[in-house]
Amino acid sequence: MLEILHNYLPLFLIGAYPDGPLGGLAMTLILSVLGLGLSFPIAILIGLALLSSFAWLRFAAQWWTRVIRGIPLLLIIFWAYFCVPLIVGAEVSGFTTVVCAIVVYESAFLAQVVRAGLEGLPGGQNEAARSTGLTWLQSMRFVLLPQALTNMIPSIVNQFVSTIKATSLAYVIGVPELTYSAAQVNTMTLTKPLECYLVLAGFYFVLCFFISRFAGLLERRIAKTTRGMA
Repeated sequence: MLEILHNYLPLFLIGAYPDGPLGGLAMTLILSVLGLGLSFPIAILIGLALLSSFAWLRFAAQWWTRVIRGIPLLLIIFWAYFCVPLIVGAEVSGFTTVVCAIVVYESAFLAQVVRAGLEGLPGGQNEAARSTGLTWLQSMRFVLLPQALTNMIPSIVNQFVSTIKATSLAYVIGVPELTYSAAQVNTMTLTKPLECYLVLAGFYFVLCFFISRFAGLLERRIAKTTRGMA
């Protein structure tokens, strides 16, 4: 394992860059950040729809989250691979395909995080905001969502960990992320598949472990702040 790290560490970290496309751990992080960042505004809209007073809108949002959460991400990647070029009328890179798939997939999970964050606010917050003359949209934008976001942060960070692990599926359509880099190393070494994939597991474990610890730290700090304000 140490020999593999010594000989192929740059490939694990940045792929073939600068002589080829950026890949490895850097590509995994880019996919995760973009996927989660782009899906969050959509998740806010779906989360608000889940709490809507309009039954048809609430019903549509509920079914969206149930269906998407019940489908493997791998299947959504395949759908995106074949459907996105048809929608845009042009060839689409594997990177764009995976980002689109992650956005669709994560929007369903984050929508439930948004819903839970809003429902976890003290009762009467909306009425208090509306009594000051704010519209429903202004109440959400300036009063409720900022408060709920604080409660959502640990869950969002945990979802980021799940997204990092999910990006390994990008390997199936040739996106040069971390798992793809491990497969390349395995092809070059030929006789050390166990060591190659143990190194891969180590990268995922270390990255996700520290992010999870960060999420736990945030959760404790938020809980302490909330108790102090009570």
